[in-house]
Amino acid sequence: MSDVPTPRPDDSDDLVPPTTSDALPEDLDVTAYVGPYQFPGTHRRRIAGTIYLGLAVLGGLVAGLTANEGLVAAAVLLAVIGGYHFLAAWPLQVDATEALTVASRTVGFPVGHASGQLGFRGLRSRPSWRILLFSADEPPSMRGLVELDGVDGTVLGEYTELNPEDWSQYGLGDVPTQ
Repeated sequence: MSDVPTPRPDDSDDLVPPTTSDALPEDLDVTAYVGPYQFPGTHRRRIAGTIYLGLAVLGGLVAGLTANEGLVAAAVLLAVIGGYHFLAAWPLQVDATEALTVASRTVGFPVGHASGQLGFRGLRSRPSWRILLFSADEPPSMRGLVELDGVDGTVLGEYTELNPEDWSQYGLGDVPTQ
């Protein structure tokens, strides 16, 4: 089939675009939903660390046999990178659901909409959750931001305020109650 539009039989001036089918890739198909998204754990950094350390040992052995100073430097560099991967392989103990639960208890108001983001802190990349929460009323009158540690679940900080957004132009906010 050609991508060139074909003329209609009744009117030669109007062109009909060719028919094409458009489909989502399998990984985006919502009918194949298998459960909530699972964040990959940072403990997987140990796999890369093991590979780097293995290459460092191999490079060190070959450097010892050939007296190649470049291989010695590469082996040392790979050993340092592999060691860092092991130091940065924190276990992610707090999942998204638990982080949202802790954050909703922390802010002190009934939570409606909420959103979570997994981030990393410090040189060793310790995982932490940043949760943005809005109150359950419509439109939300309060909002809060809670950051908690992804390893042990301790609350690192929280901030709540009245929602400064003005929804009156959309017909929300000062709606009389009946």
